[in-house]
Amino acid sequence: MRYPILLPNIFNHPFTYDSDKKLKVGQYVIVPFGKSKITGIVWNEFEKNIKKDFKLKKIIKSIDTPILNISTIKFLNWFSKYNLIPLGMSLKLHLLSNNAYESLNSDVFDKYSKTSKSNQFEFSEEQKKVLLKIKQNKKFFRVHLLQGTTGSGKTMVYFKSIKDKLKQGYQALILLPEIGLTYEFEKKFREFFGFNAAVWHSGISLKSKKIVWNGLASGKIKVVIGARSALFLPFKNIGEIVVDEEHDQSFKQDEGVIYNARDMAITRAKFENIPIMLVSAVPSVETYNNVKNKKYSSSRLIKRYKNAQLPNYEIINLRKNKPEKKSFISPLTKNKVLAHLKNGDQVLFFVNRRGYAPHAMCVNCIKVFSCPNCSINLVFHKRTNKLHCHYCGYKSLLDRKCTKKNFCELVFSGPGVEKISEEINKIFPGYKSQIFSSDTMNKKSSKEVIEKITSNEINILVGTQLISKGFHFPYLNCIVVLDIDLSANGHDLRSSEKNLQLYHQLSGRAGRAGKPSKVYFQTYDLKSKTIEQITNQDPFIFLENEIKIRKKYNLPPFERFIGLILTSMNPKNLYEESLKIKEHLIKRLNCKILGPVEAPIFRIKKKYRYRILIRAKKDLSLQQKLQNALDAFKIQPGIKLTVDVDPINFN
Repeated sequence: MRYPILLPNIFNHPFTYDSDKKLKVGQYVIVPFGKSKITGIVWNEFEKNIKKDFKLKKIIKSIDTPILNISTIKFLNWFSKYNLIPLGMSLKLHLLSNNAYESLNSDVFDKYSKTSKSNQFEFSEEQKKVLLKIKQNKKFFRVHLLQGTTGSGKTMVYFKSIKDKLKQGYQALILLPEIGLTYEFEKKFREFFGFNAAVWHSGISLKSKKIVWNGLASGKIKVVIGARSALFLPFKNIGEIVVDEEHDQSFKQDEGVIYNARDMAITRAKFENIPIMLVSAVPSVETYNNVKNKKYSSSRLIKRYKNAQLPNYEIINLRKNKPEKKSFISPLTKNKVLAHLKNGDQVLFFVNRRGYAPHAMCVNCIKVFSCPNCSINLVFHKRTNKLHCHYCGYKSLLDRKCTKKNFCELVFSGPGVEKISEEINKIFPGYKSQIFSSDTMNKKSSKEVIEKITSNEINILVGTQLISKGFHFPYLNCIVVLDIDLSANGHDLRSSEKNLQLYHQLSGRAGRAGKPSKVYFQTYDLKSKTIEQITNQDPFIFLENEIKIRKKYNLPPFERFIGLILTSMNPKNLYEESLKIKEHLIKRLNCKILGPVEAPIFRIKKKYRYRILIRAKKDLSLQQKLQNALDAFKIQPGIKLTVDVDPINFN
């Protein structure tokens, strides 16, 4: 009997194999492919134009693991068409290292099934009202936005919603934007539910991934807390999906297979016919527009949990209170911070730049040190005493030969977290400080550091935007924003939205335990729109205005954007090929095609980059037409074409 077998490779169709045994759609099998053996799945559609007299290879064996649900198969088919990704590459996201694993012994799942006494949480009247609204139509697909002030107890609300689903025998998925620091979230989960959730992200071991993958397929694991890729796991009986911090751009996978995990989660929920909850303090413009148009239901938590107050704001005028030479902290800021420290408050200095300084220049030859592989400046990291490229990972020592003297004499400009930390240690020598960035908090010791911060053993934090992502530090009652003027100057259509979301999240870290708190903005621009928007407690005012602007100029969500990124090591050939592709698309697509233009970061990892932007009405047929057009174009060897549907950034 013939069977269509989808394989995890670059082909956009299944291959046909023969078998003497009867197989079901969704069954995992081992088949010969070339000279190797490969794992595949019995798919729901045959490849097109197969020759009837073609001699078929035989399926070697089936794998002893539960079959994949037809709803997941349909989702992967849709995912491939929407994102213009070969169907086999979509399957690759589902399999674990291109494999499916045989059923495991039950004792490996004990960690996720052993229960202890869970804490009893008291819900406020506002939370109870929201829970009643969420329970409406919870049996079938619906998208519900849970919007709430930072610290209002949104997590506890969706935990209760999940708990109700688990009692009915379902599984649940919680997607988080930053999964590398899950310790605090896992602890909160265990306290509420009385058992451990499984965790899924790139940092966990293959052994742990095998257990989670198999445990979900067999139904022995109930809840997964995961990064983007958790969306493709083989749930046996999923009943609810939650996307926490749904606005966060980290949900956009922008390398390899490009997709937006939030949007794909909504579609997976639709295929599974289950509810999905989007959670945010400041929802994305797209989500807010869907709520406005009654496509999504919504509920709001206005008050902070246990009536804790939101922080007050104060602007520190840098024109009147200038920092001293080679300093980035105003004398007035120092006095304010010192008063907080003496009062037992924890303080956060926010500067959204990793490393010591973003620019290194020789004072003799006036050469700025840039990456040899990318068109970007190298960042100096004092911790490693090296220059780093944050795009390709290139590292360089500081001792470079100079065209004017023997060796370059470097000066460093611009503040990074390391430079601010150095200044803070001089200003406040009696207090312990800690840098909180992806360079320092992705180590095994980060759990220990978070515990010290939570218990106020660390007095001063110097952090990047990583610290804004859902942490609960009860003693943090003072935040100093050092670089508001620089971060306010975005260069893409979402810059205002991103800044509003970032600073609302950031200010929400303060005053969570009920003590009065304050956020200080150092600025030269007293009329800054960014500060005005952040200090307004109702983000819907900004979102309402942003919707009007987007509608006026036909920007997303009112028009579909699809980006084409072409890369090559030969810039001349690349530009010529980009022009040819544009002309080819103009003849076949009835929409606006802009470009080609050099990408803002023109060269990454030794490859030059051009961008073409397609603007059209929102219609899924656009992807099919574009796919057909690209299939009919033979691209030159040495040039790679990547498609980005619904781009978030344009780097």
